[in-house]
Amino acid sequence: MRGADRRVPGASTLAVRVGRQQDLTDVHCEPIALTSAYVFASAAEAAARFSGASPGNVYSRFTNPTVRAFEQRLAAMEGAEDGVAFASGMAAIAAIGHAWLQAGRNVVCSRDVFGTTLGAFRRYFGKFGVGVRLVDLTSLPQWQAAIDERTALVFVESPSNPVQRVGDIARIARLAHAHGALLVVDNTMLTPIHQLPLGLGADLVLHSAGKYLDGQGRCVAGIVVGRESLMDELRGVLRTMGASLSPMNAWLLLKSLETLRLRVDAIHRAAGQLAQWLQAHPRVGQVHYTGLPTHPQHELALRQQAGHGGVVSFDVGRCQADAWRMMDALKVVAIATNIGETRTMVTHPASTTHGKLSVQDRLEAGIGAQLVRISVGLEDPADLMADLDAALASAPVAGLPVPQGTPA
Repeated sequence: MRGADRRVPGASTLAVRVGRQQDLTDVHCEPIALTSAYVFASAAEAAARFSGASPGNVYSRFTNPTVRAFEQRLAAMEGAEDGVAFASGMAAIAAIGHAWLQAGRNVVCSRDVFGTTLGAFRRYFGKFGVGVRLVDLTSLPQWQAAIDERTALVFVESPSNPVQRVGDIARIARLAHAHGALLVVDNTMLTPIHQLPLGLGADLVLHSAGKYLDGQGRCVAGIVVGRESLMDELRGVLRTMGASLSPMNAWLLLKSLETLRLRVDAIHRAAGQLAQWLQAHPRVGQVHYTGLPTHPQHELALRQQAGHGGVVSFDVGRCQADAWRMMDALKVVAIATNIGETRTMVTHPASTTHGKLSVQDRLEAGIGAQLVRISVGLEDPADLMADLDAALASAPVAGLPVPQGTPA
């Protein structure tokens, strides 16, 4: 309450006005700014903040202290000048499109990105006259042929999800920049602990933050980091379109970043052990993991990655029915479609995360009906191997002929 009014306020007024001013400068754990609005010292200060003439919080749709702390921390870890957080990873991709795509321009994208990413570009930006060109992530000649003077964005997810293909980020960056395009790299799979795309030439780095950055399966969020001038453009989109991250989720992510290295390093080690074990298993077909020396882009992965992440994909049996049977027999590993959590999960990409793609698109992305994806968690690897070994006993040996009439 302002002023020197000596009148004793009523109980209702006291209930909403007393105790609002608190000194939080000495708290050891960051506070959560659960607020939608902010108090201004005067009408003139409110006007100055809204116009941008004076710094400070305006409205929590686009400025919030807890969200800002998360943005600054992740940007620092990625080696970026600044960052902007969003309500989800797809909201972040939508914001990038709103900021830089327009009718007559095109986006060049690796075809084996997350299925919903392709849907966003093709279905929703495509109807506004934006061209979408899909290329093989690993083929530099295809990138070179697809990028031209009308390309606004080049979009890469490396390693790809789920089959772990690797793109040469530095060389793709040079191709993009030669035509004035921005390179966007989805770094969700590796996090800044195991890959720093900005140092390889990327302009924008994107995270679906509810995966490894959170690591507990508690929230959905997205964030983009890069140069300050690019973040100013994204913040303008956020202010107008409103896909803002909640302060509570920002606080969860802020605290999770403190243990990110411990978690992803442990998961990386366990995933490597599991990939080697699966590769030697008689009932497992091809195994996709960049840490395996047999991976087609293993040498490239060693050059631009500090680790190989926690996603291992492999072929089971001969068809979807075989893959599903194995998944249903698991006791420890949960059937769930997220990645990056402390608990190990399995999913069938062709019928879930990439189920809305055409069969041809899925096959070109390397996603067959018998492919399953494991997101390795923090359990003892021996327990995961025992669970998978028992479940695999229900599947035929990979590569045998498919019985006539079996669903593909």
